[in-house]
Amino acid sequence: MRTQEAAHSSTRWRVAIVDDHERSRLELRSAILTAGGEIVGESLRCRDTLAMIRQTSPDIVVCAVGLPDGDGVQAAAQVTHADCPVVLFTSHTDEALVERARTAGVMGFLLKPLRTAALAPALDLAIARFQEARQLKQTLEERKVIERAKGALMARFGLTEDEAFRRLRRAAMDNRRPMVDIAKALLAS
Repeated sequence: MRTQEAAHSSTRWRVAIVDDHERSRLELRSAILTAGGEIVGESLRCRDTLAMIRQTSPDIVVCAVGLPDGDGVQAAAQVTHADCPVVLFTSHTDEALVERARTAGVMGFLLKPLRTAALAPALDLAIARFQEARQLKQTLEERKVIERAKGALMARFGLTEDEAFRRLRRAAMDNRRPMVDIAKALLAS
């Protein structure tokens, strides 16, 4: 019998589905399982989506646009805000929907009727783009902290920007810690 960790390592993605149409969910389930994925949760309504996401911690969510109790794009925005990528599953392709989806942080579309061959590339790309966006955001936040720390050093000791940067870098090397950690400690003191 395989351990849960071993089972997870052989799974391509852990997917949650948000769709109230049984036929659509069946198509998605089949395509996901065929591509080596695992279904970790399903929701039929917007209001159940976040709880299901928190409980199952999927790698990605496939969400229908039209749901009985609300808008799937709004549900997608909440899921994205909860730090999980979303791909919309829809038959609609109008510009307004695409713009709303972009604003909501949606990472891609799967069009109905589902082409099984389109699923794996769409999910792989959405997960990769979401991770890239998350990393870029983290890098930007770290740079802001370092800039504030440089400003504090410049103000406190009358240093130039280059001198302040060199002090931060030297402290990071001497302590064998990332520069952002040194910058945070400096700002906290």
